[in-house]
Amino acid sequence: MPDLGPSVPRRGNALTRWLARGIARLTGWSIVGALPDLPKMVIIAAPHTSNWDFPLGILALYVTGFRVSFFGKDSLFRPPLGWVMRWLGGQPVDRFSRHGVVEETVRIIRNAPAFILALAPEGTRKRAAQWRTGFYHVARGAGLPIVLGYFDYARKEVGFGPVIWPSGNLEQDLEEIQAFYRTKTGRYPEHFATLPDSDPSSSPAP
Repeated sequence: MPDLGPSVPRRGNALTRWLARGIARLTGWSIVGALPDLPKMVIIAAPHTSNWDFPLGILALYVTGFRVSFFGKDSLFRPPLGWVMRWLGGQPVDRFSRHGVVEETVRIIRNAPAFILALAPEGTRKRAAQWRTGFYHVARGAGLPIVLGYFDYARKEVGFGPVIWPSGNLEQDLEEIQAFYRTKTGRYPEHFATLPDSDPSSSPAP
């Protein structure tokens, strides 16, 4: 895949990228596509149907060398796993409390010089009847593009697809986003649904 642009926040070094690319070759996975040359963006990841999606996402992160932040349920941040999650860029959130989560996330992003937020709009590995739309409202509120990241187990690809700038027409933008994901195959395809949640207060937590 192309090198990162100078504006994209980085992590790792030449050695970690070399090791990650070696692991990708050994396991038969490819990292494809490119990120926009911007210091801030929202990356969504789907289909999210398996625990394997997380290590694949970390592999893609180190192959490309960009720095990311993500939210996870607070139970994942208890020691010792919590130390690793924070080191990788994770921040705990109570996903059962939606009050103010989108607004607080927008505030954090606006105040940061660089911030790439990654999250899974399905919010669960099981089949979700509705997508959480917090990612959309965060991106629109912070004036950021949405990068369509994906896992495709049929092709053994982790990739970065189209870049969507939120127009304010939630229904129209979601249809465009979900049309892209209908061509991708999760590890457990039966667990993947592309039905939006129209609740604007939905949490952006994965």
